Amino acid sequence: MQDVKSETLRIVGFLCNWCSYGGADTAGVSRFRQPTDLRIIRVPCSGRVDPLFVARALLSGADGVLVSGCHPRDCHYSDGNFYARRRLEMLKRFLPFLGIDSRRFHYTWVSASEGQRWQQTVTQFTKQIHELGPASKEAENAAAVALSATPAAAGGGAALTVPSKEQVEALKKAVIDALSKVDVVVGWKQGFDPLHVEPCFIEKPEQAGQLVFSPLCEQSLAPYLTRLKGKKVGIIVKGCDSRTVVQLLQEGLIARDSVYVIGVPCTGTVSVKKAAAAVGGEKVVSVSFEGDAVKVTTASGEKRIPLADILRDKCEPCRYPAPLVHDVLVGEPAKAPAGEGPSGYDDIAAIEAMPLAERRAYWERELGRCIRCYGCRNACPLCVCEESCIAETRDPHWMTQEVTPAEKKMFHLVHAIHTAGRCTECGECERACPMGIPLMKLKKKINKDMLDLFNYVAGTDPDEKPPLYTFKVDEERIEEHKLA
Repeated sequence: MQDVKSETLRIVGFLCNWCSYGGADTAGVSRFRQPTDLRIIRVPCSGRVDPLFVARALLSGADGVLVSGCHPRDCHYSDGNFYARRRLEMLKRFLPFLGIDSRRFHYTWVSASEGQRWQQTVTQFTKQIHELGPASKEAENAAAVALSATPAAAGGGAALTVPSKEQVEALKKAVIDALSKVDVVVGWKQGFDPLHVEPCFIEKPEQAGQLVFSPLCEQSLAPYLTRLKGKKVGIIVKGCDSRTVVQLLQEGLIARDSVYVIGVPCTGTVSVKKAAAAVGGEKVVSVSFEGDAVKVTTASGEKRIPLADILRDKCEPCRYPAPLVHDVLVGEPAKAPAGEGPSGYDDIAAIEAMPLAERRAYWERELGRCIRCYGCRNACPLCVCEESCIAETRDPHWMTQEVTPAEKKMFHLVHAIHTAGRCTECGECERACPMGIPLMKLKKKINKDMLDLFNYVAGTDPDEKPPLYTFKVDEERIEEHKLA
């Protein structure tokens, strides 16, 4: 019998087969009064509930999602619910960032003998969802919000050092020396105009002359490590790039003896998109660095642009200017900024400070510009599924190729959640995006939560496991969520 007297809403429940489903059955056999809004999906274990199941349900129109499993220390498969607890807590914190009320999602533990506990849980959760109203109302509220401003990006005022000719020559020599130990060295060369550089693959000493290294070398070369399997690869890495190398080593995606790392100090790189915009998109004839500025010459004349104005957003708060792993270091190690611990989450805090409807409107506006080109995925060094990518597979047919707002948001949720606890904030997704969508903010939000929950920073320790790959029986920073 319906216990909440109002219209029936769509609530999805993922219930563990061994405990919570049994608890729901016990409640039914005992004839406890329960709401009829819940639609139960039985799963083998709460550990099999991918956070994307919850996201898919909410984006497909569910008004609420409930996940319930065995109590911790009482899992039928020993530790499935321990993994679930970390993943679901991450999602619980992530949903409000997108403008989805966290009260629409709840996870809990109910055993097979706890029929009364199940009845209380489902009744309270259903009552909470009815008080919130249909999820469509949140979408309507977001549509009614007029955004007059975008949250300010971090940056402005960081020093940027241009490598000297001597340093560039030393790098070329290091590459030539490395060729006796590897099959190929991946570096940078001049691109189609003076403002752009592109990757190059050096296999012979005479090819080293094409190498360039300057603040224009913004692209990470780390994605090529997993694409050159079967070869011993030399690679030039900046500090931020070295974090990706560490993460790939952590996950066993590359072997340490198959990579020769040439480290270079870095105090920041130029955003080529910002530089091109500063000259109005005109064809660039020449680029030169003069102190704290870059001089760009186009057909209409010269323009001197302060480096601080075109510095990449990720560079100003960077705390890893020196490579964390290397076989040879070219130049003096750059020093990290004063202070302790990672920084650079001011832009995330600015979004979190927005009202819920504004957050939802912000992301619907930003992700609404996505054209589903998959440039962000293709550039990501940690997206290694290749032809089995969930965004394109038809077995299972998880997503469509439609360009609807829900499908666009789902694609970016897939990317963010698949790199949860792994993203090294290399910025390749954002650099590759032709629409200028601030995709890094999605990843940084999760990284901020990884730091808060597990004191973990991705890509800094090759011997440490990413937090969602492991668990603790007693989680110090995860509290059980109580229903009102």
